[in-house]
Amino acid sequence: MCKQCDLARFTRRGLLTAGLVTAAAAALPSLPAWAQSPPNAISPDEALERLRQGNARYAANASTSKDYSSGRVARAKGQYPFAGIVSCADSRLAPELAFDQGPGELFVVRVAGNFVNEDGLASLEYGAMVLGVPLIMVLGHSSCGAVDATIKVVKDGTTLPGHLPSLINAIRPAVVAAQARNPADLLAEATAENVRLNVKSLLSAKPILSDLVAGGKLKVVGAVYEIATGKVMPV
Repeated sequence: MCKQCDLARFTRRGLLTAGLVTAAAAALPSLPAWAQSPPNAISPDEALERLRQGNARYAANASTSKDYSSGRVARAKGQYPFAGIVSCADSRLAPELAFDQGPGELFVVRVAGNFVNEDGLASLEYGAMVLGVPLIMVLGHSSCGAVDATIKVVKDGTTLPGHLPSLINAIRPAVVAAQARNPADLLAEATAENVRLNVKSLLSAKPILSDLVAGGKLKVVGAVYEIATGKVMPV
């Protein structure tokens, strides 16, 4: 085979895949001979049910994940999170607590307004392809300051200082779409629409996430956390 043909084989996608697989092999510990699969080798639906049950415990003030020292030595050797969470940076929302999960269970990407940019997407691709996360949840929340600020900018046409406009621009499409429906509660509708748009974006994110979704190895869902009750409701 000619050198040019050899070079053609190494597409950007091929290099990325090879790099991630190599990283996975180096970063994760070898499983014992009796282990048929890693701890997070579960179906997307099972992962979603774990989140649902964990949130039910949290909302009922019956959380079980309280011994954070347990498993420290094992976690030093590798991680096997069963769900990825795209969460707002709001201090009132802590995904591990809201879903009653301990260290090593969730792979969380946080940014004000819980939207996915290029860096966040790369992190989620790593979680799904290298760590084997079978589920990604985009998690908005009630009384979101980032969404509320975007609503004010859209309505008043004001310009915010610093780098805040980049945050506003990421959330603006959700606000505009929600505003067109004339909802009774624009903040709640825009929050839900922001979740829906980011779920849609992740579902079609090529080449990694979209391929995993098409193969049934990954599910992407959306939800909103209600601060007052602690409950997570699907969107």
